[in-house]
Amino acid sequence: MSTVELPTRWQAGFEVRAGRPLPFGATPVPGGVNFAVPSNHATAVTLVLYPRGVAQPMAELPIPQDFRVGGAWAITVLGIDPDEVEYGYRVDGPYDPEAGHRFDPSVVIADPYAKALAGAEVWGSRPVLYGPTPWRSKVVRDEFDWAGDRRPGIAHEDLVVYEAHVRGFTRHPNSGVAHPGTYAGLAEKIPYLKRLGVNCVELMPVFEFDEFTNSRHDPETDTWWYNYWGYSTVGFFAPKQSFAAGPSAVDELKDLIKQLHRAGIEVVLDVVFNHTAEGNEHGPTISFRGLDNRTYYMLTPDGEYYNFSGTGNTVDCNDPVVRGFVLDCLRYWASEYHVDGFRFDLAAILSRGPDGQVLADPPLVQALANDPVLRDCKLIAEAWDAAGLYQVGTFPGYRRFAEWNGRYRDVLRRFVKGDSGVVGELATRFIGSPDLYGDREPAASVNFVTAHDGFTLADLVSYNDKHNEANGEDGRDGDDGNHSWNCGVEGPTDDPEVLALRDRQVRNALLLLLTSQGVPMLLAGDEAGRTQQGNNNAYCHDSELSWFDWDLVKRNESLVEFTRRAIAFRQAHPALRRRGHLAGGRDVVWHGVAPEEPDWSDDSRLLAAELCCGDDRVYVAANAHWEGVEVELPEGNWRLFADTGAGVVHEPGEEPPVGGPVRLGPRSVVVLVASSDPAATTERVNGDGVRGEEPRVGRDGHDPAAG
Repeated sequence: MSTVELPTRWQAGFEVRAGRPLPFGATPVPGGVNFAVPSNHATAVTLVLYPRGVAQPMAELPIPQDFRVGGAWAITVLGIDPDEVEYGYRVDGPYDPEAGHRFDPSVVIADPYAKALAGAEVWGSRPVLYGPTPWRSKVVRDEFDWAGDRRPGIAHEDLVVYEAHVRGFTRHPNSGVAHPGTYAGLAEKIPYLKRLGVNCVELMPVFEFDEFTNSRHDPETDTWWYNYWGYSTVGFFAPKQSFAAGPSAVDELKDLIKQLHRAGIEVVLDVVFNHTAEGNEHGPTISFRGLDNRTYYMLTPDGEYYNFSGTGNTVDCNDPVVRGFVLDCLRYWASEYHVDGFRFDLAAILSRGPDGQVLADPPLVQALANDPVLRDCKLIAEAWDAAGLYQVGTFPGYRRFAEWNGRYRDVLRRFVKGDSGVVGELATRFIGSPDLYGDREPAASVNFVTAHDGFTLADLVSYNDKHNEANGEDGRDGDDGNHSWNCGVEGPTDDPEVLALRDRQVRNALLLLLTSQGVPMLLAGDEAGRTQQGNNNAYCHDSELSWFDWDLVKRNESLVEFTRRAIAFRQAHPALRRRGHLAGGRDVVWHGVAPEEPDWSDDSRLLAAELCCGDDRVYVAANAHWEGVEVELPEGNWRLFADTGAGVVHEPGEEPPVGGPVRLGPRSVVVLVASSDPAATTERVNGDGVRGEEPRVGRDGHDPAAG
């Protein structure tokens, strides 16, 4: 017996019947497609159907008022092939900006619940096929074969996150992949990621976005500046089609995630719910503005857009309708794409109410934290916004959200640079920032030194100032507070001493990052010395300035190997990955030039800590001074893992014995591991593994400006 319901009437030559209001979006049903879209303030909604890839519609079907259920407009159209149609909506209602309404039925808008969008299949090619309203919604069948995919389920404290841009990771001509700049290309690099040792890839935005939202033109190169990073979403349920090598971004992204899972690597998506590509009142009408502007955006009493995102508009995330939209979106990505977590861009906005006030108990964040579908997903907040709300340590995350720890980034940079007065705070950040996350686990702190927004690690030690001239904004863009130091020469140099110091500073930062409590995050390419030539805001460059230069992997092979071993060392030692905060006593013992005599004074530039977990003991000493220092080791049989001053790093498990006292070279970090083997001697070993000689003293890195 057929389960197909009989059509109730004809519309524009199509058999139709009242649709099912849920789920929203376009859903294949027996005999046709169910279309459902919400709008509480629309007075009429018309479904516009197009043959696939054709600009002109084949039919416009007003949705009868008696098909409407409350504010849900739904219609089932029979006799259409889901694979051969595209669609949009004309939505009528008041045009009264002062009241917040901007309905415009002359525009065919995209379905905000569309699972795929047509119109911009080729990266960098302006979508002209469909005229001024280029986005066509598509119907997607959820028929992907996951072949028994299982999420890695990595404990938070064991994560090593790697932030990457899908296109930039393999777009460089020397990437050596068959499909550069795509999901498939990234999949080809999984063996590299696995060897490096990272176990979580955080992908910069993959929701469909318009790379042409940057309207400025570079007169020197006669090219357009792009929205390369993609923080300007057009379709929240749709993967970016031009990141796909084949015809289906849906299948290709799912296949990438499946392959990463097989390699034991989780996938976190960078998601943007604080604003959309519609921008301010001068921006295009793509979906939300035409569907129900007053519902989706924060508006002043005069109907103007609040701007807490720095982009001209701000999504009203805590409106009940929008809250449902965000939940539906993330549930979809978690269930249909097997995504392991989400990083929320400018997440402080998620805690703002309709008029921008900060809510003590924001409903959306609470709902995300307690949602059963998202229960096992990692949730990470960028706990600040563009209007000055800074919630690092205070983001209302209901013990579910981790945070990008901006305070960790800043103090680590300042310490490595050689600033005075930061040792005490660095110690707090080093052990998981218990002052910020004392009611949560250390893994609530996502530690990082660099991210996509700012200097690369190589540039952090090569430039005092940002060099954003190529962005065409006269240097006004990008952060001015970088806490960077060029090691004596601004930019490129052939001076071997400066180059050696920069190399050591990079390793110092990496080693401190990977021995800190919390979750370390690396920026893709930092392990190979990637540079953006001093540009700390390369959001608009789809060029070699932003792409991963794979020649660096060979050229800086020793740095890649250093990073690999540092990650492997972290994974080998539970003392570096404590689930709970260090309780004092033997969990962490602070040292100085003498055991248990730390120096917390403003003039101190030495941090030395002994971290313990059961029998596992790790000793980390970091000297940010431009002169070397000798430190006496605590009692034990110690082995040397790494000494950046001596330029050595050993394979974890193969560390040679070392005896105290140990001399730290200028601006260097030493990491030791205690051996339970009583045969291990206290024989002195220098950084070259040669016993009986004093360790080599590194080059003088004295920064005159530091005193």
